[in-house]
Amino acid sequence: MIRLVIVDDHELVRAGIRGGLLGDFDVVGEAADVAQAVAVIRATHPDVVLLDVHLPGGNAQEVLRQCHGASKFLALSVSDASEDVIGVVRLGARGYVTKDITAQALADAIRQVDAGDAVFSPRLAGFVLDAFTGASAQSDDELDRLTARERDVMRLIARGYTYREVAQELYVSVKTVETHMSAVLRKLQLSNRRELARWARGRGIE
Repeated sequence: MIRLVIVDDHELVRAGIRGGLLGDFDVVGEAADVAQAVAVIRATHPDVVLLDVHLPGGNAQEVLRQCHGASKFLALSVSDASEDVIGVVRLGARGYVTKDITAQALADAIRQVDAGDAVFSPRLAGFVLDAFTGASAQSDDELDRLTARERDVMRLIARGYTYREVAQELYVSVKTVETHMSAVLRKLQLSNRRELARWARGRGIE
């Protein structure tokens, strides 16, 4: 029996995952944000954590930092952006699948991660291969200047979100978004959001 924790900020998503995982799975805990996830993982010591990438109170990378080595992690997200995939893999996730995966394929992916294997779709595996063979070294060096929350803000601004929309998406204040945006532009030596959008497109950040 694989002891599993499900981390996703949508209750219906968690319920759907629970209902679709039949057989050798025991869901020992659930969480909807970073703080809950860290507490549940530390309390239950699951075999595998199914971890949404974008969460209230932070993101999957923050959970991985605080729970490094505690369990095996499989990221599950609507995003297939390269920086999301590479970011969680660098911090120890054993796999990354998107939410259009079937229930059977998800169950198989969890079993593979539990067995110690790495699990990625072909497209996402390409991002990981490029990152760790140096093809994305320049982009990664620049991204590494940013904190996890600054990367979240950068990505959304580059997609055309307003500061208010970013604040709603990340559950922070508009003032906080402005502060992070100023830090992003300073660290990347850019002048405005148009330059940031061009910078992001040039690195395949969507």
